[in-house]
Amino acid sequence: MAPAPISQRILLLLAALLPLAGCGYHAAGPATHLPATAHLIDVPIFHNHTQVYHAEITMTRAVLRELQSRTAFKTITTDDPGNADAILRGDILAFTVYPLTYDSTTNQSSSYEITVTARVTLVDRNGKVLYQNNSYLFRQQYESSQDLASFIQEDSAAMQRLSRDFADALVADVTESF
Repeated sequence: MAPAPISQRILLLLAALLPLAGCGYHAAGPATHLPATAHLIDVPIFHNHTQVYHAEITMTRAVLRELQSRTAFKTITTDDPGNADAILRGDILAFTVYPLTYDSTTNQSSSYEITVTARVTLVDRNGKVLYQNNSYLFRQQYESSQDLASFIQEDSAAMQRLSRDFADALVADVTESF
């Protein structure tokens, strides 16, 4: 029996080694921007630099709920951090609404997109910046109604959905470092 040509031997060797090669994916471990000693996070009411009424309250509450439901951290909301191990501050910088669909027979839009830009900073009790994003950008679509009362209710629901999405991404960024 004649020996296999060199190219076949190389292919056999590669085929034999292929199961030993991993895809390169691995869990990063408990990567987080928070030190292990952090147990209490102060989340003061975000500052609202827009004309959207109570957007700061809705978004701050969503971040607090997300931190409480997804982490073991205790959260507080104060203007004086006192004994907090870390402080998560937010500023709502811009809030815009764009029509997505337009009905030419009624001359009205039936769906919109909300875009919010925010600045978020996490600092430890000594003022050291642990995490910062100066241009958090979030979008959410919602539909309107011909009835003004329904439209206002849907607008509030859209803000709630937007706040939940914002909080979900923010808490993931701060706690999982992805």
